[in-house]
Amino acid sequence: MSFAETFKALSDPVRREILQLLKNGRMSAGEIGSHFDITGATISYHLSVLKKADLVTEMKEKNFVYYELNTSVVEEIMLWLSELKGGNDHDEKI
Repeated sequence: MSFAETFKALSDPVRREILQLLKNGRMSAGEIGSHFDITGATISYHLSVLKKADLVTEMKEKNFVYYELNTSVVEEIMLWLSELKGGNDHDEKI
């Protein structure tokens, strides 16, 4: 995982909204696209950026492609941010 790719992916509000949708379970590109007023090509672009950052995984099933949130990468980002912030005991000493 590249943090640069991850943060690039997270920088866009549409991609963050896609991640919010996927936290409830897998969805097809069409299902994701129905929540936005943008073209299918634009949804595909956003999904491509999220896949490149490993934030979503793609699973083909018959004639459909489903996307799921990659929780392991999300957990890794949260751990890194938590470590960056430091322990809670430091907050009280100021």
